[in-house]
Amino acid sequence: MKNKLFFKILILFIGALCFSLINAKVKLPALVSDGMVLQRNQKLNIWGKANANEKVEVKFLNKNYKTSADQKGNWKIVLPEQKAGGPYTMTINELTLKDIMIGEVWLASGQSNMELPMRRLTPLYANEIKNANNQNIRFFTVPQKYNFKSPQTELDGGKWEATNPQTILNFSGVAYFFAKDVSEKEKVAVGIIHSSLGGSPIQAWMDENSLKKYPEYLDEAKKWQNDDLIKSTESNEQALSKAWYGELDQSDLGLNQHWEKFDLNDSDWKTMQIPGSWEDKEGSFDGSVWFRKEIILTKNQAGKPTFLNLGRIKDADVTYINGTKVGNVTYEYPPRWYDIPAGVLKEGKNVIAVRISNGSEKGQFIADKPYYLEIDGQKIDLKSEWKYKIGAKVDRMAPGQTFIRWKPTGLYNAMINPLINYNITGALWYQGESNTGKPKEYGDLLTTMITDWRSKWNNKEMPFFIVQLANFMESKSQPVESNWAELREQQSQVSLKVPNTGLAVIIDIGEWNDIHPLNKKTVGDRLALQAMKIAYDKNVISDGPVYQSMKIEGNKIILSFKNGSDDFAPISKLKGFAIKNSDGKWVLATAKIEGKKLVVWNDSVKNPVAVRYDWADNPDGNLKNKTGLPASPFTTE
Repeated sequence: MKNKLFFKILILFIGALCFSLINAKVKLPALVSDGMVLQRNQKLNIWGKANANEKVEVKFLNKNYKTSADQKGNWKIVLPEQKAGGPYTMTINELTLKDIMIGEVWLASGQSNMELPMRRLTPLYANEIKNANNQNIRFFTVPQKYNFKSPQTELDGGKWEATNPQTILNFSGVAYFFAKDVSEKEKVAVGIIHSSLGGSPIQAWMDENSLKKYPEYLDEAKKWQNDDLIKSTESNEQALSKAWYGELDQSDLGLNQHWEKFDLNDSDWKTMQIPGSWEDKEGSFDGSVWFRKEIILTKNQAGKPTFLNLGRIKDADVTYINGTKVGNVTYEYPPRWYDIPAGVLKEGKNVIAVRISNGSEKGQFIADKPYYLEIDGQKIDLKSEWKYKIGAKVDRMAPGQTFIRWKPTGLYNAMINPLINYNITGALWYQGESNTGKPKEYGDLLTTMITDWRSKWNNKEMPFFIVQLANFMESKSQPVESNWAELREQQSQVSLKVPNTGLAVIIDIGEWNDIHPLNKKTVGDRLALQAMKIAYDKNVISDGPVYQSMKIEGNKIILSFKNGSDDFAPISKLKGFAIKNSDGKWVLATAKIEGKKLVVWNDSVKNPVAVRYDWADNPDGNLKNKTGLPASPFTTE
């Protein structure tokens, strides 16, 4: 009897020991994983979780490093500085991490222009995507989450991915081209930790302490710590949206009568030129409108896979060809690029039908965008007359959305704080569009954020590079005030006043009709120039002309520029300048290059007091240096 009891106890003890050993497995953060890029020439943090007091051993490059977890199960080992190289293997207790590179690691953050993936840039970079196969460029994309209660220490997922034609499609275009440039010039692996979210204002990326000077933002953050408020807000908004679209669908004659059908009799439909707005003809309304376009194809064209480009549409569309749905987009910004499978198009008559629903502002096919059907490399232009008919009108706008994920501190807590143990060279920042409503506070917010991030990474001189806002919206013929210009000035002043920061000026590559300009390679390349100059101490020209000071001489103002940035490209007629009279009025001005200075004047202004350059939403200035880098917009005030 005693023996039986002893064996039972022994079996229970062994089972408990085995259970303990199984559950004692070391747990690693998502960043510390297969394929990671570790920062060269810095002491390296390797950290994770384990049982309380459990011994942890890291084996890397033929050396062993040991520690023990604390009472809460947290542990961290600091490896000595390492030179670039790889791929290597690391073991941590029973875990083995493979394919590790040592090189340069950069954080890329901001809003949609940083987030914009390579798949959205296909028209410009199809060959880049097709031929992408580079083990030296790796991305870790941070899951898009928010948390208003406290800074997280762990991410909710994510993995390191090397570049190939499939993975590159999801990589940030700006960060990819930056990484490619740096990798080629430094001849090392480059890892990008990509943490961005479309539409996000800067205060969402700042912690609670950084926002102490802004009580309205802190109050907003505290408000959304209430889970019940979040749930009820999201539930109510979803119900209102469902009701609005339900009413629209129920009353839409086009849905009920299937206006997408190939053989529909549309002889009584009205016509309009595409691109353009139906509201110019029908008056302003919210609801749905249908468009139809007949095209004739030859036998050789029919049946083949095809590409349809419908530019951009405000707001949502569902597109059909010959009654077959070929694609849809639910909001205004993404381009309408639809791949048409073989067999949809036929010889002779074909019909493209588009149902558009719009719940706010002016519905339209956006101007100056491409509209075509491409078969075997040949394009059929669709900028022409289309038939249209109103499907339904709704007597109220579509309900708005709170966008809780953009509220202060939420993205910092969930998408930045979990990264701060991971060693990086510096940060890339492409953001600002969502702060143009209150531009004058932006410089202070950005300076505060940079200081805080540097503190969190324990590197007071950590390089930080800012992408200045591009030109956008309709151009103006006369000088006007501009929130976009003011925010650009704030970005510029931060780059001039805060050490180890740089500014990538892109005032020459925007698109007036698209807040997401496609030329992301130039953005990445100009960020890389800043990195070469500041982070890697290379003797390169990284800035266009940078304004420094002014002097009034009679009715003229003489402008001086930062030494080394004043090697102006010869331009017969400078554009983009305005001059201010003593009465406070701004007028367009003439500017002329005289050696390393600019002379600015207007014959009608006798007592000038200030000059502005490219001070507009979408300016047309052409001041550059001889390397082709544009001058940043500026004001002498």
